Formats: sequence, C-alpha cells, structure tokens
Amino acid sequence: MGKCGLRIRTCAELSPKQYADCKQYFHSQVLPLLSPMVLDAKHPMIRFENMHSYMVFELTKADRLMYGVMAINPSLPRVYKIDGGKKINIVTVEDLIRTFGGSAFDGYKIESQAMLRLTRNADFDANIDDADIERDFDFSKFLKHKVELRSSQDAVRLQIEDSPNIRAFVQKTLNLKSKYCFTVKHAFDYKFMMSLSALLPTGDAAALKYKPAHALAAPVPQDASVLETVLNRDVFLAYPFESMDTLVRLLDECAERSDVASIKITIYRLDHRSRIVEALKRASENGKEVTVVIELCARFDEENNLYFSEVLADAGCTIIYGMGNYKVHSKIISIVLTGEKGIRYVTHLGTGNYNEQTSKLYTDLNIITSNEAIGRDAVTFFRNIAIYNTDHEYEKLLIAPKTLKRGLIAFIERETEKAKRGESAFITAKMNSLTDKTIIDKLIEASKVGVKIRLIIRGICCLIPEIKGKTENISVISIVGRFLEHSRIYCFGDGDDRAMFISSADLMTRNTDKRVEIATPVLDKAIADKIYGMLGVMLADNVKARRLTNKGVYVPQETCEEPINSQELFLKGKFNLLLL
Repeated sequence: MGKCGLRIRTCAELSPKQYADCKQYFHSQVLPLLSPMVLDAKHPMIRFENMHSYMVFELTKADRLMYGVMAINPSLPRVYKIDGGKKINIVTVEDLIRTFGGSAFDGYKIESQAMLRLTRNADFDANIDDADIERDFDFSKFLKHKVELRSSQDAVRLQIEDSPNIRAFVQKTLNLKSKYCFTVKHAFDYKFMMSLSALLPTGDAAALKYKPAHALAAPVPQDASVLETVLNRDVFLAYPFESMDTLVRLLDECAERSDVASIKITIYRLDHRSRIVEALKRASENGKEVTVVIELCARFDEENNLYFSEVLADAGCTIIYGMGNYKVHSKIISIVLTGEKGIRYVTHLGTGNYNEQTSKLYTDLNIITSNEAIGRDAVTFFRNIAIYNTDHEYEKLLIAPKTLKRGLIAFIERETEKAKRGESAFITAKMNSLTDKTIIDKLIEASKVGVKIRLIIRGICCLIPEIKGKTENISVISIVGRFLEHSRIYCFGDGDDRAMFISSADLMTRNTDKRVEIATPVLDKAIADKIYGMLGVMLADNVKARRLTNKGVYVPQETCEEPINSQELFLKGKFNLLLL
C-alpha cells in the first residue's frame, strides 16, 4: 500500500506535530476506554481472557516493585489516521498504548512494559458414555455447559513482546511452561489490514482488490424447475464459480411441492442468515417430514448450531444431534417423493457445508442426482444415523468409519495390480490434508510398482514425493489462491475403467476412522469428464500452485509461455485445458 501513499508508522517515526496529534487523540479518545489496574492484595491478578490483548507494566513506587495491567478494549478502532499531508499515515492503537499508556499510572515509574495475548485451549471432551446417560439426558444442554467452560480452559499459548521480567512474572502467575511462550515483535494479528482500503481514494483502493467475481450462468435456468430437471438428469455445481442459489431453489420447491414427502439433511456449519434453514422451516410447516442431523460439536460453531437446532425444532423439524461419539461431517440431502409414479429419490451430495457465505469463498463440488441406488443409500444412511448403526454396507456410497477408507484402498490396490501387469495405472486426488498412514503406505506401494500418482493437497501432507525407488512416481502440489481450495476428489484410472468420487472427507485418520463421512461415485460421465478436466487445469496451474519437493519444501511450478491460474480460468467457465 506504500505505492498508493498509505504508510503504517510507529509513534517514534512521527514528526513532532504528528506525535502531538497522536498524544491528544490517545488522551481524548483511547484512555477513557482503558481500565488500568495495579496488582496488589486488593487487586489480585486479573484473569486474561482468551485472545484479548493486554499491556502489562513493570512499575516502581517508593522503591517498591509491582505490576500494572491494562486490558485493550476491543471496541477501540485498530488504527488511527493522522490528519494532514499528502501521504496517508496511520498508527495502530497498540502502538498508541505502547507509547502513551504509561501516563495512566500517574505517580509510578515505568521500568518496562509488554503487550501480551493469551490463547486458551478451545478443545473439550464432548464424548459421552452410554452407561452414564439417563433417559431424559439432553445432549444440547450438556454441550452448552461445555461451551461455557471454554473461556476458563487452560492456557496453551502466550504471545508477548520482548520483556524478560514481565514474561517471567506472567509465566509464573499462569504456571505456563516456556515452550508455550512466544516472543512477538510486531502485531498479534493483522485483521486491521482488512480495513485499510477504506482509507484510500476509491481508484487506488480498487486497484488493490480482485475484480468482483460473478457466478456463471445457473445450470438450471431460472424459469425451469430444479426438481424436475434433476429427475431427468444429474446437476453439477462448482462453488464459487457457480452459485448455491440452485440448491436453495431446489429446497424452496420441495417445501411447496405436494409430492415431496420428506427432506433429510446433515448440517455442520451454517450461514448466520441461512436461507436453507428458512426453506426447511417452511417445508416442515407445510407438513413435510423434515429431519435435520445437526452436528453440535462443529468447532467454534457450537453456539450457532445450538441456536439453529432450537429454531428448527420450534418449526416442527426432527432434530438429531450427531451419531454417538462420531462427528457427522457428511454433506448430504435426501429428498423422497411419492405419487402415481411410486417412490422417487433426489439426493444432493457435496464436499462443503450448506453455508451460503462460504460457498462464495470456498471451492466445493456438488452433485444433485435422482439415481435410485444412491437415493436408497441416502435414506438408509439417515435411518442408520437415527439408530446409531455404523456397521452397514451401502450399494454405492462409501461411508466412514466403515467403508470409506476400505473402499478407497481397494481402488488404490486395483491400480497397483494394473501396474504390476504392465498396464497404465493412474491415481489423481485432491484434498485439504493427507495424514492417514495406512493410505500413505498404500500410495507408496503403488508408486514403487509404477502407478502415476498426482496429488493436489492444499495443507498438511505427510508424504514426501519424488524420492527415488519409493515415491518417484508421486507428485504433490498445493494451490493457495483467491478462494480457499476445499473440494475433495478421488480419481482412479484415466480410461474406460476410470472411477471417480467426490467426498466430504480428507484422507486424515480423524476423518476416515473417527467421523461419519461420505464419498459418492460420480456416475454421470459428462460430470466426471468435467471434474477430470478441472483436475487437469489445477495440475497445470503455474501461478498459484507450488510443488512439494523431496526436500520437504514448496517451490513454484515450472512456468510455460502462458500463465495458468486455475481459479481465474474457472471463473471464466474454462474447466478444461482444451478450452484455453
């Protein structure tokens, strides 16, 4: 932003006039919102709140050493714009407090000072022992109590500026080991950067931003019925390049259609203003059987999900709080129709949450199908959730913790056997993380016999590629771009025997063994071809992709004459290299 004339300054870098301006602003606008306190017998150590910033002062008075604490009020603006001059100069509220905060301790000498922030453990044990459950046990009340305890959990990280005496004092007070303490030289977080464009002239700010993204034309025209379309052909949606509106339209139609008998859905994370919830409420009020499996243990969304579970229950929906001690992370909607044509099924399966907001920011894939076998599986899935049955073999769907890992390994082994016979064998997969050792070992075994394995892994990857004699046939890239890569795709083979799945699950032990996850086969050839084309574009990305080397480091992809930015191409509707 320096090129646009905006500079982030410290008070020490300011001119005398600018310094005086900041001092006046601090005393008139900041100090009244601060609550300094000297610690003594009548003012014991305050309780540091999770992720709140504090300034701690080492003070002396009449040769007596003591400490002062000042909580940084979260309502304070994070930055202050200094008036005057052609350049836009700003200082952070932290630096204002760092520079002038000592004046709040009138009569004391400031020996040293340090800003700090504490992170408390956000995990809690929400598992329950069936033997201890009373008949009237309410898991939602149990979880509310657990969420309330989160603010009093043990400290797991201390971020603090360089001040040995204050650090030692806080560590001792909190009984915190040195390995949990980290010296921070700059800001604890840079969320204030999100607001800086508002300080720039409109033209300069626009040049620093992405051009607004507009969703591609809906796969089902606005004047057509989504439900009738799906009953005739599968519908594919790729977020955020295509809008979630098509799925919302489907649920709106189902809420009104007389031949829709039931709607069942799994919910993990929801938008705070969810149109999906409104459609489900309306469906229930119109006499449909609506069942919602809402995962109350979705980390940091517990309160939001507790709220929506009550809203949906009040509308007459049947609410199920997960499945025993397994998190339900699956993304599935089962719609059952009845009438003259008998029972018909419409099923939605996706890789991401039913969240309208994140569908504009995360890349996710969705298939809406009327395939009868998948429809039967979906109905059985929800029945098994209701009766706590994880031990079921499905016709088409691979479902963790029972069959997902086993099913994917069977396809890895299929490609391995093909390579052993001298046939071409390929595995192409995309996920957020790869940590499951059993699957990693199978991939290494496949690589050793010649299976060509191409992996697109945004985050954690516990497999080192390109090691001669072991993983030389495995390549790994990570794409970090405008949108968060979130879809999971597992593809085996590249010819007539190609088998492709999209899934809610990463290949992590927590997903494959400890959650209820779904991988669905992509049965429609046109959709499978489109997804395969997307994989090809992502593998060719040389702008936002980085390749993992056998040294465990990421390096830029080799460039060709033409830059390929997969996400930007998808925004233009180019889902295949042949379209470039």
